[in-house]
Amino acid sequence: MTKVACLQMWLDEDQTREQRIEHAEAMIDQASDADLIVLPELWNIGWYAFDRYKEMSETLEGETISRIAEKAKQVDAYIMAGTIVEKKEDKLFNTAVLLDPKGKVVADYGKMHIPSMAGPEKQYITRNENIVTVKTNIGTIGFGICYDLRFPELYRKMAVNHGVEIFIQPAAWPLVRVENWMDLLHARATENQCYMVACNCAGVDHGKQYLGHSTIVDPYGMSISLAGLFESIVRAEIDLDIMYKLRETQTCFEDRILST
Repeated sequence: MTKVACLQMWLDEDQTREQRIEHAEAMIDQASDADLIVLPELWNIGWYAFDRYKEMSETLEGETISRIAEKAKQVDAYIMAGTIVEKKEDKLFNTAVLLDPKGKVVADYGKMHIPSMAGPEKQYITRNENIVTVKTNIGTIGFGICYDLRFPELYRKMAVNHGVEIFIQPAAWPLVRVENWMDLLHARATENQCYMVACNCAGVDHGKQYLGHSTIVDPYGMSISLAGLFESIVRAEIDLDIMYKLRETQTCFEDRILST
């Protein structure tokens, strides 16, 4: 059994990055009994802060990841540090970072699908073209970020071609599309018979409210833990034996006609 905790942080548009990092550190302490702790997308500056992406960009050795890495060591847990605007040479990426219990970066994934609607992210962020998965002591993990959720082929390839058992999905999903968020999370888990750990922002950023509703979905496509609109820690236990027993009785992968 793996204990999982999603930190659905309340973002206030007046907060500084330092205040947000301190807040994340305090929430990590509250979830210190978990084996895997997940933060949301661009929690340290806010997804809507497009005009500050370049100014607030960091490397993976920068303050945000370095401080969350220290917390990973302190609580002896894997931490998905949400995403940061990563500065790499002359480009910016929206990058998710997984740290192991020793504080080491074991995987980093740049957002693959960049939305054309909702805001000018595409003007600033370079899309990543590579699927990223990693084998860990708690299972084989694959990554998606927010808008990636709308592209099922990414998750199918991770499950079938890379043996992924747990999807981790940091997001900054807006308030108005709650049904889309929930339906897509359930679909990605159900069709791939994988766990889905989705951590969304809460709060208000540049006048826009985030949806919250972070959730942990089992391989049957059922939410086993779910938040509302406000700040909370979503907790659940993941049991990979349940997943493999399901795959023995519902042989979806074997019965596929079209291959990925």
